Amino acid sequence: MAALRNLLRGEKIVFGLLSRRQFHGSAPAAAQLTYRDALTQAMDEEIERDETVFLLGEEVAQYDGAYKVSRGLWKKWGDKRIIDTPISEMGFAGIAVGAAMAGLRPICEFMTFNFSLQAIDQVINSAAKTFYMSAGAVSVPVVFRGPNGCSAGVAAQHSQCFAAWYSHCPGLKVISPWSAEDAKGLLKSAIRDDNPVVFLENELMYGVPFEVSEDVQSKDFIIPIGKAKVEKEGTNITLVAHSKSVGHCLDAAVALAKEGIDCEVINMRTIRPLDIETIENSVMKTNHLVTVEGGWPQFGVGSEICARIMEGPAFNYLDAPAVRVTGADVPMPYARILEDNSTPQIKDVMFSVKKVLNV
Repeated sequence: MAALRNLLRGEKIVFGLLSRRQFHGSAPAAAQLTYRDALTQAMDEEIERDETVFLLGEEVAQYDGAYKVSRGLWKKWGDKRIIDTPISEMGFAGIAVGAAMAGLRPICEFMTFNFSLQAIDQVINSAAKTFYMSAGAVSVPVVFRGPNGCSAGVAAQHSQCFAAWYSHCPGLKVISPWSAEDAKGLLKSAIRDDNPVVFLENELMYGVPFEVSEDVQSKDFIIPIGKAKVEKEGTNITLVAHSKSVGHCLDAAVALAKEGIDCEVINMRTIRPLDIETIENSVMKTNHLVTVEGGWPQFGVGSEICARIMEGPAFNYLDAPAVRVTGADVPMPYARILEDNSTPQIKDVMFSVKKVLNV
């Protein structure tokens, strides 16, 4: 009987250990947040935080936004805070700029930044220059936001990247987020900023989920404007990109690692002001540089980065000329195969990296 009791006691101990191991065996799943929902959260939280914040644009209210970025906000906040406008970009962009001059903090949504060309006088001449022309007496805290760059199958007039266009103008801050973390933290910072901000989203990223920390889910989470992020550290070459191209660089880095090439990937986050210090520090470590963007090559974001590197202390650390990966220098074709060959792909990044490293 004593032997039987010992045997049963031993089985209980073993069973208890196995149960505890199984119970503690898997880590809790990380929270996921889509790019779209990150933007929605940011606007919702800032509208709640500050009674001067409101959203206006085409179909942003009852229809929940053309891309559902403002989903649920009209039902929650009503007509005073979420305002549908006529199809008149110059008109409602002007309303947004005037409201900002009067002390409000409007978020002006363009259904696509291609349509912002209808309102570019308001963005450049009215919003960007007023603080300077008023000797600092009149701030214009407005955010112009919406999808930017190429989408899929929408051809030449709806596929332009405006990062270089707007970052050319002093007085504007220009943001181009890649991840859900970027989207939420930077949009909240843009809304709180006292300067006009052009916030360039990416239509193809709206439904993409990203793992986010508890900090990102907090209502107090913000990301400072003008600071890039090193998404992946490396030693052989620096890849600098913004928006969707950051993902291409990370995918290329994974593939190149299998061939023994260690890439450092920098997510620019902000186009203007440009965090050149982070890029310079990386180049001085890796001695090689490739820039990646979806826009046209001439006078593009990559051109500015290369010029700054040439003019600054990092130039003497380069072991090979810097190379740009860009969209093709043509209006965007409609045909799918031509569209794919007109926009940067992972293979293009890999080819350029090998070209720079001469491998």
